[in-house]
Amino acid sequence: MAGTDRSRNTALGGPAFILVEPQLGENIGACARAMLNFGLGDLRLVRPRGGWPSDKAVATSSRATEVLDNVRLHPTTAEAVADLGFVFAATARPRDMVKDDLSPRQAASRLRSLTASGTAAGILFGREAAGLGNDDVALADAVLAIPANPSFSSLNLGQAVLVIAYEWFLAGTTASDREASKATEPLGLATREELVGFFEHLEVELDVGGFLKPPEKRPRMVRNLRNLFHRAGLTGQEVRTLRGVIAALVRRRKV
Repeated sequence: MAGTDRSRNTALGGPAFILVEPQLGENIGACARAMLNFGLGDLRLVRPRGGWPSDKAVATSSRATEVLDNVRLHPTTAEAVADLGFVFAATARPRDMVKDDLSPRQAASRLRSLTASGTAAGILFGREAAGLGNDDVALADAVLAIPANPSFSSLNLGQAVLVIAYEWFLAGTTASDREASKATEPLGLATREELVGFFEHLEVELDVGGFLKPPEKRPRMVRNLRNLFHRAGLTGQEVRTLRGVIAALVRRRKV
């Protein structure tokens, strides 16, 4: 426990770290430890393979109980990010999706700006063996990739969380930077719940209209449409307006 002073108050905050189907309790514990090292407290788990709670996570967390005691479980990735206004997907794999691709340092600066403006944000991390699936990445606004040796770029889950948590902490060490960031992000970004509701509304009507065909191409078409609207950075009001537009067009079609 070198370097730990339990007599000092623990200030936790920052973006949510979402682990999608983590396979090992030890890795969850390592992630919790890394988060507490750098003042992060919002850890969310999507279908952890070993179940929850986990004795192995506790054993490897070095008593990061402030994080582990507040872990939130979710049955789906969509539910885990429902309350967030901006989401990064941590992935080293190239995708057939057009999204901003940021380094940990760039992402940390963006996250500081978002949180300063009152926008809840988070980062998705994938399974140890396979990473994030395309449907998980499609829920994100941008991709976060950790630069590494191109011939050996696979990082342990705990290592990836540590790098990003460190950059988050470092980006907040200068008060003037935090103050300057407050004016750089729009307020009122739509949450994932609002966006997914809009996506599903649009996709239902596109199915009825015969646009999402043939069936084998539908998943990719849906991801492309979702990515298009993610890049727009829609506010909650804009999402409600677009849903009104869809409803008006459907009513006109039925007349």
